[in-house]
Amino acid sequence: MKCGKCCIETEMPLTRRDISRIESLGYRLDEFAIFNGKYYQLKNINGHCYFLDQKMKCKIYPYRPEGCRIYPVIYLSKVGVTVDEDCPAAKKATINEICEKAKKLIEILREIGEYEEDNK
Repeated sequence: MKCGKCCIETEMPLTRRDISRIESLGYRLDEFAIFNGKYYQLKNINGHCYFLDQKMKCKIYPYRPEGCRIYPVIYLSKVGVTVDEDCPAAKKATINEICEKAKKLIEILREIGEYEEDNK
């Protein structure tokens, strides 16, 4: 389901690979990202992701950040890796899909410095 709900008030972190991939499309970092003091994340414009168009479609879908690709798998500091219950597709995620996406999520979190080994 591609509803765009996850693109509203996004806090999606960006890896170096994400930034390079998006910049290769001709976008400037300051257009689509903000630095939150720790790492870059997608910028919100009028309450939604910079890349979400008026039809609730992603303008860079084939090039979207890794975090967007693995959604609705998310990390909550007091819970760990979980599925975002606000996502309409959350109940359709299989355990195998969640496990595969969880591995990728931990790689992203390590890269941006938001995952400690104590969180295993």
